[in-house]
Amino acid sequence: MRTRTLGKSGVAISEIGFGCGNVGGLLIRGASAEQLRAIERAVQLGVTYFDTAASYGDGLSERNLGAALHALHPDVLVGTKLGLTAEDLENGAKRARALFNESLQRLGRTSVDILYYHGRIRETHVAGDRALTVSHMLGPVHDLFEDLRRDGRIRFLGFTGLGETSAVIRTIDSGAFDVLHCYFSAVNPSAGYSVPAGFAPQNMNLMIDHATAAGMGVLAIRILAAGALADSRERHPLAGGTGGTLITGTDYAADVARGERLKSIASELGVSLAELAIRFALSRAGIATALVGVSSVEQIEFAARAAEAGPLPHATVERIVATATR
Repeated sequence: MRTRTLGKSGVAISEIGFGCGNVGGLLIRGASAEQLRAIERAVQLGVTYFDTAASYGDGLSERNLGAALHALHPDVLVGTKLGLTAEDLENGAKRARALFNESLQRLGRTSVDILYYHGRIRETHVAGDRALTVSHMLGPVHDLFEDLRRDGRIRFLGFTGLGETSAVIRTIDSGAFDVLHCYFSAVNPSAGYSVPAGFAPQNMNLMIDHATAAGMGVLAIRILAAGALADSRERHPLAGGTGGTLITGTDYAADVARGERLKSIASELGVSLAELAIRFALSRAGIATALVGVSSVEQIEFAARAAEAGPLPHATVERIVATATR
């Protein structure tokens, strides 16, 4: 497994990250022995980053990941996420601190490498909406995360780049955070490449370029479009639902249809659609890690082999972008 540098942090991180969420489902619904086997195999393959969240299985993912890492004692990076609301940030962020303490307790750790805000970002607050505003992100969220860093409980400040594209980019451009979860795939490459004006899904407007300019490490999420870019419509027994697309202007069926257009390109290269998708993500400069939601040992082995095959030729990347966005 090759490594890349995580933005301005200078830290080396594996090209494939182990996703512990609901879409893959292993760390939520899998047997303990299989969870341990998959994590051990991932470490053997050179995976150095494990990505979880408080909301994954209502804490089960954090708990199960923590148990496995405690048993194995590998030298890896761990990131977790908090879904915060404006109310959680009131009164000196007491509630937010309590939520983070609960995450650390489930993980069995005194600190994590990366803590992310796990939610959407808007330009202005909407009553009843859980999304935070840019002002929240650059004010109380950033202040809280910096306090936790000073306390030695986190190393890097991160957030998930979802919500209104303009608001996410403003937060990136501030330079206040270190790591970005960026929505990016072969069926919506707009975070990394220009797309036509008529492209239906949400335009992420070259978000990766903004993150690179700000010195942020970028972790690509949903690179398989929640399974739309898998090689079979039959989901693994442990896999969760598609979880929606997380963005506006599209749905899972539309992503599947766009993925079908790419099968001829994969066939010409003699690779599967899933391998094409993983290598496409790793072909974009500025991406440090491609996160893969894991259901089984075989899936992490497959992702490692795809990464080993290396980035796609530039001409192939251009064909994929043109084909998926027409």
